Amino acid sequence: MAGVSEFGKNEAGKGITRLAYTPEDFAAQKWLLEQVKDLDLTITQDAVGNTFLRRPGKNNALPPVAMGSHLDTVIQAGAYDGIVGVVGALEALYMLKDEELVAPVEVIIFRAEESSRFGFATMGSKLMTGSATVEKLSSATKKNDISFKEALQKAGYDPANYKAAIKAKGCYKCFLEIHIEQGKVLYETGDQIGIVHNIAAPTRFKIIVDGMADHSGATPMGFRKDALVAGAKLILAIEQAATEEAKNGTVGTVGVIDVEPSSINVVPGKATLWVDIRGVQEASIKKTLQKISEAMKTVSDTNKVKVTEELLTADIPVALSPELAADFAKICTEKHLKFRHMNSGAGHDAMHMAKLAPTSMLFIPCKDGISHNPAESAEIADVCAAVEVLAAMVKEQANK
Repeated sequence: MAGVSEFGKNEAGKGITRLAYTPEDFAAQKWLLEQVKDLDLTITQDAVGNTFLRRPGKNNALPPVAMGSHLDTVIQAGAYDGIVGVVGALEALYMLKDEELVAPVEVIIFRAEESSRFGFATMGSKLMTGSATVEKLSSATKKNDISFKEALQKAGYDPANYKAAIKAKGCYKCFLEIHIEQGKVLYETGDQIGIVHNIAAPTRFKIIVDGMADHSGATPMGFRKDALVAGAKLILAIEQAATEEAKNGTVGTVGVIDVEPSSINVVPGKATLWVDIRGVQEASIKKTLQKISEAMKTVSDTNKVKVTEELLTADIPVALSPELAADFAKICTEKHLKFRHMNSGAGHDAMHMAKLAPTSMLFIPCKDGISHNPAESAEIADVCAAVEVLAAMVKEQANK
């Protein structure tokens, strides 16, 4: 991980920025592949840049056991999110290097798991499972950046050929992913391993508030149609709606606000709120969204502004394989590791891979639960424990 973290590292101490499909992203992967040449893996890429490293088995006609994660990061990230899942999977292959395995094993490096650049998360696994189109994933392009479609073209991929990346259900025997928890549960409880049963799904959308841009000095307060003030009311309404559903595991965030014309002496004429609602219960997510919809109508009426909504993505919470979870628990018990069964509040590539094959995840404690932050940290002993459990599971599944 230390080597990979050098790519995109900010010398001013502001973490790592290795956005998807950037030179830093490609350079990090190229460097990592050089380090594992002695594993003699067959390396291929699909039509959108997902990378597959395959170790043959005694019977290569069998579906491979798959594992992996991603190398891209958020802006000013830490060194563990995603990366530990890729490096850990490759380390598991080193642990199994002298083992005879019946089925082949494949490590997947997914592209664009983070939403920081294109506004959509888990893009590589979405495309691999037929859950998205290039056009859809290009619809949330950030200001002053190129679209996903343009990024594919710039990297040498043909956007029109994206369907060639789609894999059929049953192409893998199972999919396994290790990841830092990105929360405080394991760190606070002292458990070394988390076995994930459900993954929360994000519903992401833009709320566009259209008011009237006016002179800040010449427009009396009662005559204003301030889009940002209306947007601020909606932000509070989103927080309230999510808070009321917190008991069901739902959370809500407004992570980005775009204001136009963004001048200190102009009443804002337009405000765009980028909203992220997540939960593990579909009914609770729907209830939260309904409350937000009602707030949008109220604000539109009371502030005399136009409020519209643009849906970006609406994923469904995913239940992972209970059988694989039980197998992971058995291995942890045999290795005398303290573990707990839990849910994931963050989305992961595993949630889409569950459409192709039985899927399971292991969580590793991260210090103070901090993630998406330069202070992100995990104990090497905990990482090693998870890799040992992963390797044992891969051996078991490949020889079943």
